[in-house]
Amino acid sequence: MEDLIIIGAGPAGLTAGLYAARARLKTLMLEKLSPGGQVLMTDWVENYPGFPDGISGFELMDKMRRQAEKFGLDIKSTEVSRLDVLKEKQILATDNGNLESKAIILACGATPQRLGIEGESLLTGKGVSYCATCDGPFYREQEVAVIGGGDTAVEEALFLTKFASKIYLVHRRDKLRATKLLQERAWEEEKIEIIWDSIPKTIVGEAGVEGIDLKNVKTGEESHLPVQGVFVFIGYRPNNELVKGVLECDERGFVVTSNNMETSETGIFAAGDITSKLLRQISTAVGDGATAAFAAERYLESLK
Repeated sequence: MEDLIIIGAGPAGLTAGLYAARARLKTLMLEKLSPGGQVLMTDWVENYPGFPDGISGFELMDKMRRQAEKFGLDIKSTEVSRLDVLKEKQILATDNGNLESKAIILACGATPQRLGIEGESLLTGKGVSYCATCDGPFYREQEVAVIGGGDTAVEEALFLTKFASKIYLVHRRDKLRATKLLQERAWEEEKIEIIWDSIPKTIVGEAGVEGIDLKNVKTGEESHLPVQGVFVFIGYRPNNELVKGVLECDERGFVVTSNNMETSETGIFAAGDITSKLLRQISTAVGDGATAAFAAERYLESLK
């Protein structure tokens, strides 16, 4: 039996793993994809402390992984399909068999929210994307639409200027939610045109994206943008499949925690984007992970 199992190897999980390994807890980290989480798809990170010139998402997460492994963190590539909570232990069903642990830290992260409109599912991977870093190079000298108005949407729109000839930033309100610095950069960029007060209604195309139909939420006027790509950044939904009906979640499905990252079940902690909180950033995920690991260590001491 493990002392601690951490599910997810993004910034929160890797930080928790680092602290747990340094505390000499018998710790196992489970990650179904590559360690690093969504940050691996981030072209450039410039708001994480300690890197005044910025750092690529891949390099930052590679450093975090190597640092945690340096202290003995064991990272396994496997997917958890079920979590059973028993008294003073948890049982995890994985594609490599069952595992038992005295404590769990959930760092499963979140997934980009979909628009839920006609044409989106059909054209996902054929012009509809949720990652500009992944797919931006396919749109050299083409016109694309970016849906959203927060930090991620504006950052990705700015990134796309490296490739696309024109970027339409479509936002349902009359002002952006992104930080002022990002807004200033978007306004100064000639390739970016902001379409205010508008929502997407249909993504048009069969073999690939041929355009997007929009509706002005104030006037009701409908319009069509003849774009070849649609990038969607309207928020995230929690990867909470393991804990639905098991842990207390908020109205959007994010796991509710105490200040010490404790969930509604004793011995289970949560950290990072899966939790219910105000800000989802690398820096806050790191803080969550450190707190969760320390709280888990205290909990394990109480069992002795």
